[in-house]
Order: sequence, then structure tokens, then C-alpha cells
Amino acid sequence: MVKNLHQKIKLLRQKNDFSQEYMAKALKMSRPTYMQIEQGERELTITEAKKLASIFSISFEDFLAGKAPKYKVTIERKKTSNKPSDFQIRVTKKNLEKFKQVLLYVLGKVGSKPNVGETVIHKLLYFIDFDYYEKFEESLMGATYIKNYHGPTSKELGPILADMQKKGEIEAVKSKYFKYEQKKYLPLKRPNLDVLSAREIEHIDDVLARLSDKNAREIENYSHNDIPWKTAEDGKPLSYESVFYRDERYSVRNYDDEL
Repeated sequence: MVKNLHQKIKLLRQKNDFSQEYMAKALKMSRPTYMQIEQGERELTITEAKKLASIFSISFEDFLAGKAPKYKVTIERKKTSNKPSDFQIRVTKKNLEKFKQVLLYVLGKVGSKPNVGETVIHKLLYFIDFDYYEKFEESLMGATYIKNYHGPTSKELGPILADMQKKGEIEAVKSKYFKYEQKKYLPLKRPNLDVLSAREIEHIDDVLARLSDKNAREIENYSHNDIPWKTAEDGKPLSYESVFYRDERYSVRNYDDEL
């Protein structure tokens, strides 16, 4: 680990306006124990270092190298409480109506492809949301994606699919892709494109052109090497801010043009 990492940790904590109590609670230790880390009196475990990288929205590699994040994480405290646990990272604004229309658009475009089952849909929505955030630093749908064994999984997709089936907006069908059974969804209505800008539609089309031919295993493996998935904890939400630490295989933004 980088020399004087404990000083970097203190600076990052102060820059993000995190209290020592908040940090200790996030690391599941006492405040005196956490203070020992900032004072250089206690070495970090690998698990603790990964947790700190996640808290500061930095890749694990950059954290160990002592690099600062390119973008400041904005936090806010709920007005109803002063508890440290009520700190929230304000990254995106969730838009479930737009999520629904994007889903209908995606299903209309690629839902009939034999390789596109529910697993592929989860990953396509993930890349649509996270690639857009990297490109434009703003939300498209702002959905929550959880890290699980099969890659990023949308927390909202299941309830929205069930609601849309109930309303007769989509149809669920079971099919086989080679020897594997899969669940597919076909749209029964057109998306309302009034809620999507031309830029958003162009972006969605680009993601579909790049990734919609991948089967479930291929797109799972591809998502497993993306920084947001790699730096998240199992079962926890992926950080949108981590897209700014992607390598050249996944980055969709030309940072050289901004220098």
C-alpha cells in the first residue's frame, strides 16, 4: 500500500465531510479503532481497504495507489434525523416511468432475438444507465443495480415486469436457447418516445448495437470486468461514480478531448 495511506484516508474523509463516527460504523468497528487507522497506528485489512475504496467511490487499485477521485461525491443528510447512518450518496435521480419506456423500447428493438432473455435484459439496462452517466454526468433512468453472481441486476426490473404483465403491456414467454431454458418478454404496446430525448435514444441504440448480440454467459462475463461491478460488495448497489475509473475496454467517453 502507498506510504502515508492513513493521511490520504483522513484527507478523503474530510473532503467528503464524513465524520469519524460514520466511517467507523461503515467499517463495523469502534471509533477509537478507526482513529488508530487515521493515526497510522493500525494496518488495514484487505477487506477494510476495499470497503474504504467503495465509500470514497474510488477503484480499489487507485485507493491503494493513494489517488484521489476525479469527481467529488456529494452527500446529504435527511432533515428528519442526525444519525450518521442517514448520510446518502446523491448520484442519480430515479425515473421509473422512463425506465418503463426504455424497457419497452429495448424489447421492441431486440426482445425477439433468440439470445435476449431476462438475464441479458438486466445487463443491457445496466450498460444503458451507467454508460450514459459516464458520457454525460447525468441520469438516464437512474435505476439501482445490485452486484450478484450473474453480474449487475436491476432492483426495479422485477416489480416493473410484473406490473406491466398485469396491465397487458408485455407478455412473458418461455423458450430455449440451445440447451438452456430462458424467460423472454415481448412488448404488447409501443413505448412513449415523448419521454426520451433524441440523445437518449441515440445512446440506447448504440448500447444495443454493441451488446445485444451477446448471450447470457457472454454478457455476464463482460459485466464482471467493469469497474462498477468489480468494486462493489456482494449484494450491494453499484456506484455510478465508479464509471469514471473504467479502463479503455469499457469507457465510452473520450477524456482526451476534454484536456
